[in-house]
Amino acid sequence: MRHPLTGGGMTVALSDIVVVRDLLRPLDNLNDASALCKYLESFYTLRKPVPSTINTLAGALYKVFCASPDPARKEMREACFDYLSLGGMFSNGPLALLSGLNPHPLSLILHVFAVALYAVGRLLLPFPSPKRMWIGARLILGASGIIFPIISAEGVRQMFFPVMVPSYHRAPPVNLHDVENKVLR
Repeated sequence: MRHPLTGGGMTVALSDIVVVRDLLRPLDNLNDASALCKYLESFYTLRKPVPSTINTLAGALYKVFCASPDPARKEMREACFDYLSLGGMFSNGPLALLSGLNPHPLSLILHVFAVALYAVGRLLLPFPSPKRMWIGARLILGASGIIFPIISAEGVRQMFFPVMVPSYHRAPPVNLHDVENKVLR
């Protein structure tokens, strides 16, 4: 399921098509259902970076922008708009994540905490006060409380270390009939 806030469903679908195309390219016989199913198990691992990054960003944006009387959440919302309005890498980075052009979860975490630190900086300048420092601390904790549970739900191992998932290394199935024909030639 994709969140309607970001509209990432089509991006994920097109990315999935590319992954399936690349998986099926070396196969000669698509009629062997059991071998094909066993080989396509790696699809779920190979596809994970794009949808998990888009889902995590969509979930984080939803939690930031949903109505809340919390002053830390309000500061985070305003900081998001101001961060994006800075332009350059501050807008290109989040937009690349959202569009699936940069499906790297570490980049997502970097931008989430960059927005949070930007918000804290806005709070503490020009004159820090105990109340503003308290809101800043709650803002950082709030950003952590938003992003880390979503990442946990997406699967830390699949999201950050897909190479460690056994199905990632699965080779294409070998059809013994084709091997015998090649040996006899």
